Amino acid sequence: MPSPTTGFWTPVALSRDLPAGTVIPARTAAGSIALWRSASGRISASADRCPHRGMRLSHGFVRGETLSCIYHGWSYGQAGNCLRIPAHPGLTPPETIRVATHDVEETDNVIWVAVGAPASKPPRLDDLTPLRSLTAFAGIAAIEAAAGAKASNVGLVEIDASTGTVCLLLSAWEDGQTLIHVLLKGDTGPEAGIGASRVAESLRRRAEDLQKKEVAQ
Repeated sequence: MPSPTTGFWTPVALSRDLPAGTVIPARTAAGSIALWRSASGRISASADRCPHRGMRLSHGFVRGETLSCIYHGWSYGQAGNCLRIPAHPGLTPPETIRVATHDVEETDNVIWVAVGAPASKPPRLDDLTPLRSLTAFAGIAAIEAAAGAKASNVGLVEIDASTGTVCLLLSAWEDGQTLIHVLLKGDTGPEAGIGASRVAESLRRRAEDLQKKEVAQ
């Protein structure tokens, strides 16, 4: 969970949702990011804003080992430095043209982005299999209430369902929404996966209802 003193890791996506050569938007407490995987499979997390005209880089495209803005094609490397400006093909872009980047780690098929300077590596999820992600219009407290369980220090909530244990890996957003990554413990067959997905969707509805009631009071 977030640490106000040392920074923390945020689980922003599942590995399956970011194939090689793609970019997707993601969110952390530090703001929006462009999460991308190069053609060779390396993952990077860049600030979601091109320094040129402010276009979202998550709307761009990956070419080889670079991320390119969809507006004028300015291309950036994994360190955030500008490598190419199509309107000036003979120009070597100055080092001052760069996008901010964040530390990113991929472990146990979950992608984590650092906010601040965490004191350690992201937590391991060795015995869990990621299934899917969904967004709840509710905070973590409402999700815990709906689940009848508290999140662990890494943001995991365990639910005992008829098809097995379902784990929810939570990532809070500043606007009161929560990103939920659904993970399975033990049986990962089709029936267990469908059951876990239904459990997560039902819990999301309950949490959102609780959140609405709290706001209405």
